[in-house]
Amino acid sequence: MSPVLILYPMVALVALTFAVGPLVFITRFRAARRRLVSVDDFKFGESVKVPGHVGIPNRNLMNLLEMPVLFYVACLILYVTQTTGEASLWLAWTYVALRVAHSAVHLTYNNVFHRLTVYAVSNVVLAALWIVLAAGLSGGMK
Repeated sequence: MSPVLILYPMVALVALTFAVGPLVFITRFRAARRRLVSVDDFKFGESVKVPGHVGIPNRNLMNLLEMPVLFYVACLILYVTQTTGEASLWLAWTYVALRVAHSAVHLTYNNVFHRLTVYAVSNVVLAALWIVLAAGLSGGMK
C-alpha cells in the first residue's frame, strides 16, 4: 500500500477545519451587525456577553485544533515510516468521518448527547489508530 494514501484523510480534515473557520467570522459579524455583541466582547477571547449561538462556531473550530493534532502526528509518522496499512487507513478515514459528524451536530441542532457520543467514539478510533501505529512500528500489524 502506498504510504501517500494516509495523507488524504489529513487533507480532508484540514478542509473541514478551513470550512468551519469562516463560520466564526460570519457569525460574529452578523451578531455585531445586530448589536448582540461589540468588539470588546472578543478582546480576550469571548466574554460572557457573547450569546451561545455566536460562540458555537468558534468552539467547534477549537475542537478541530485540539485532539486532531494527535491524528495529524499519527498520520505523519505512518507516512514517514512507510507503515501505512489497510487498518490505519480505515481508522484514519473513520476518524475524519466522525469529526465531520461531530461538526455537523455541533453546528446545527447541537444535541449535547449526540455530540458527546460522536466525540467519544472519534477518540476511541484515534486511540486505535495509535495502537495500530505502535504495532506497525514494532513489526506487527499495519
